[in-house]
Amino acid sequence: NSNNEITKQSTTIKSLKNEVQEKEERIRELQAKISWLERDVTMKRHLIEDLKSHLKASQEKEKTSNETLKSFERKVKALAEDCSGKKTSIDSLKQRLHVATKEKSQYEQMYHKAKDELEKKDLKLKQLESKMIQTECAMTELETAASDQIHSLAKRSAEALETVQKKLMLTSDKVEEFKTFVKTLSRELQHSIQELRTKIKKAKKMGNMKACKNCLSQESVQLAASILNVSTTDLEEILDVEDEEETAKTEMEFEKDKEWLQRIQKLMEAQFPFASHLMDVVLEKLNEKKKLVEEYSSLMK
Repeated sequence: NSNNEITKQSTTIKSLKNEVQEKEERIRELQAKISWLERDVTMKRHLIEDLKSHLKASQEKEKTSNETLKSFERKVKALAEDCSGKKTSIDSLKQRLHVATKEKSQYEQMYHKAKDELEKKDLKLKQLESKMIQTECAMTELETAASDQIHSLAKRSAEALETVQKKLMLTSDKVEEFKTFVKTLSRELQHSIQELRTKIKKAKKMGNMKACKNCLSQESVQLAASILNVSTTDLEEILDVEDEEETAKTEMEFEKDKEWLQRIQKLMEAQFPFASHLMDVVLEKLNEKKKLVEEYSSLMK
């Protein structure tokens, strides 16, 4: 029984194996068919996309063709209007030509009349030419007389111009001399003011030194010199050093003097009249000098 059962089972297994093999072959066939169908689908998709692109291109071409058709229609309309306008202009030109022919005939008549009048005027012109020759002779005589008079006048005017030029040269030389005088005067004034300032500074220093000497005894000065290991004269020079305020003041005064000289230069180069302004500037410096002189005299006292 077991052998029979085994044989039955083996036969069933074989049949099942055969079925499995058939199914595997079927599956392979189906897979091949599926791959072929997928390729077909992809090909059809590409074809559809190509057709779509062709359709878009044809639509765009149709649009452009429609636009060109519309533009051609507009041009045709414009040309038709232009033709109608030209027809009207041709008609008007025909009318003008008719009028011009009439005017031509009139002008021809006028030309003949003018020709006759011109012949008459030619005779008159010949008579006038003869008279002109006589007048030209008289004019030449008058011109010679006038040229003689002009030459004499030219000589006189040349002499007068020479005298005027000499006067101008003299005046220009005088102006230059005046300018140099003003410049030298201003420089000398500035120089004298600077000298006064230096004298005042020296006088002030001398006063300060005297005050210091009065305060300090000779022994204290010698002791300070021995401590510093310098001579008494060197100590006096050390005490005589200007402070920063004094140097700043001198620089300010120098800049003011510079500005004053520049003002004078500008006034000299300015347009006339400038005498009153120049006088004010010079008086300003003279007043400064006066104050400095008074200060120096008070210091010296």
